Amino acid sequence: MLLTKRKLLVASAIFAAAASSRPLLAQKTTLRFGVGPLLPNPTDTINAYTPVFDHLARRLGVEYTLVSTTDWAGIAVAMGSGELDVAWMGPWGYIIANNSTDCAAIATVKYEERPTYLGIIIGKPSLKIDRFPDDTKGMTMSFADVGSTSGWLVPTYYAKEVWKIDPKTFWSYHEGSTHAANEVAVSSGQIDLATDFDRNRTAMIDSGKVKPDANMIVWTSAPLPNDAIVVPKGTSSDLSGHIAAILSSITPDQAKTLLPSHYTGFVVSNHAFYDAIEKAGLAVGKIKARA
Repeated sequence: MLLTKRKLLVASAIFAAAASSRPLLAQKTTLRFGVGPLLPNPTDTINAYTPVFDHLARRLGVEYTLVSTTDWAGIAVAMGSGELDVAWMGPWGYIIANNSTDCAAIATVKYEERPTYLGIIIGKPSLKIDRFPDDTKGMTMSFADVGSTSGWLVPTYYAKEVWKIDPKTFWSYHEGSTHAANEVAVSSGQIDLATDFDRNRTAMIDSGKVKPDANMIVWTSAPLPNDAIVVPKGTSSDLSGHIAAILSSITPDQAKTLLPSHYTGFVVSNHAFYDAIEKAGLAVGKIKARA
């Protein structure tokens, strides 16, 4: 993990009064924030997401630390082991952590005003694919790490339940890559196919890391719930409600300075919004049904 810390002062007497009137908030003078690998490396991720966590901390009237993990499973482990007070987690990472620790989603990020996104499989532009996955048998395929929703869980679920194939034998299969690495590998011709999600592909094209015509989308999932803001079991309803209220009050104009491009704010959310991800996790045998 990469660690950064901002020491914050309460911005005004109003915030000071609000903090003092909330005894459960006042017990926490420093909150530990975490964010998954949303960009190619932890340094880039922290730089890009510090403004929104800084905003949240200022509104809460607390100091904070911010960490970023190198894979999606890592942020789930950090939440599950009690290392974080608030985490920006991928949907599948959240479900993994929730299944073992009862942490709770309290908000969902909006991307271009939508709280959902799409899982995709990209391919080399030279490939001739009329029917997916039938026409791709034997091709080289890279799945992302097992903590990724769109990069591992969703394509694994579709393979098992919809396409009725074993991805590890149907393709020349590899797993464990980052989404950024998958984009680069396909775009440079190293592999035929790879998993990704639409937000990441857009971000990498916008930043110039890949060219729009360097790969093509060959498969698209049904809409998936966007990343969750998560708090651990035992978090007071006072604190979790306050966090959700602060984030959901961010306007699209504010989001232009607080969040990376295309993110436009948050909606108040809960565990039920991630039911489809939980069902997929159960279907592929990675989590167990609750007694």
